[in-house]
Amino acid sequence: MNLRNKKVAVIGIGKTGVATARFLTGLGAAVAVTDEKPITAWGEALSELKKLRSEPAIVSYGPEILAGVDLVVPSPGVYPSNPILLEAIRREIPIVSELELASRFLKTPLVAITGTNGKTTVTTLIGEILRAAGKRVFVGGNIGDPLIGYVDGPQEAAWAVIEVSTFQLQWIRDFHPAIALLLNITSDHIDYHGSFAAYRQIKESIFSRQSGSDLAILNADEASTGSLIGRLRARVECFSSSTTVARGMFLEGEKLVRVSPDGDREGYPLAMIRIPGRHNIENVMAAILTARACGCAPRDIIRGVEGFRGISHRIEFVEEKNGVRFYDDSKGTNVGAVMRALECFSQPVVLLLGGRDKEGDFETLSPLIRDRVRELILFGEARETINRLIGGVVHTQSTTTMKEAVAMARNLASHGDVVLLSPGCASFDEFADYKARGRAFQELVRTL
Repeated sequence: MNLRNKKVAVIGIGKTGVATARFLTGLGAAVAVTDEKPITAWGEALSELKKLRSEPAIVSYGPEILAGVDLVVPSPGVYPSNPILLEAIRREIPIVSELELASRFLKTPLVAITGTNGKTTVTTLIGEILRAAGKRVFVGGNIGDPLIGYVDGPQEAAWAVIEVSTFQLQWIRDFHPAIALLLNITSDHIDYHGSFAAYRQIKESIFSRQSGSDLAILNADEASTGSLIGRLRARVECFSSSTTVARGMFLEGEKLVRVSPDGDREGYPLAMIRIPGRHNIENVMAAILTARACGCAPRDIIRGVEGFRGISHRIEFVEEKNGVRFYDDSKGTNVGAVMRALECFSQPVVLLLGGRDKEGDFETLSPLIRDRVRELILFGEARETINRLIGGVVHTQSTTTMKEAVAMARNLASHGDVVLLSPGCASFDEFADYKARGRAFQELVRTL
């Protein structure tokens, strides 16, 4: 892909947008950048752009950026319905994601992980296991550093392991991971994709360019897996926490059993897993299958899993106050994540739910809330919507901010209860991202 002297429009000046502009200018492309935010709010991004060897043109946010453009690269948060992208489609200007652009210059074998829930945990754990096995690895994508930044360097890793969101998969064409994982699919980002069917189709596109020499890793407990397998060209291995599988991994008593492509069996102790929840058993199985395909020995895998304590803001224990345990699950930004968090606790739960709605199917939470939750506290923009759907399943209160919700939880919780922030919504009504929300929650808890 020769981009020298080609005009490329980069839409969105976050971490990914800046890294993309840096890479493109290094290739000799003429880069124009724009962002919905006014230039006065670009902050450090503007400083970084001015440091590039060929300073990009800064263009007003609108279709005028497309004048004479050969290629458009939108940042992941730019909706497909964005007027600039719709105009680019009308003009038949190619649109590719940063992920697609990076993959065309990638020399390192690629592991790509997607799914509605668990992808950050699995991506991070795979990286830890590969390091425990002495392998040099790049870990990034939708978490940490964008893949384009790695491609812009010497590419010295044995494997590139990346988390992939549907936002990134939206504009792929030839993206081709050697190992691709689809962990699960539940309703999420309907506001972005328009329908659950469209969301599922984008998730499954991670396998679209794989061949018979590649590996697809799937969750056998997902209802759609059977039909998906029949459409794949790649070799398939599955994992399951509820049944045996012919090739892949499953739970058997107090151990995890892997059946290799040759039919050989090997066992891993369930006690090596330090993170709670049945969903994390599935996450570990997916990581083990990947690590074995990357050439890691079982002993190194066990060491990597034993040392893994989970990721920040994902069912993370904060503190115990007067016999009440507080947990931060700010990363639980969809209904499926809330379900997985609630399933981790046998104690009565005071649940903090809310933020900015992504058109989640909150009604599906009703049975679990009735079974596990003693008090439901709704907050943020979505509080009234959620209240209409499930308010009254248990005793329910609502308030405007998360700070007020934490104060309510403190007053309502009794000795032996769990207070769980698992919002099931985006954070953008009140916070910059789920990390900022989680940090704020932890600070509020520590000052109670």
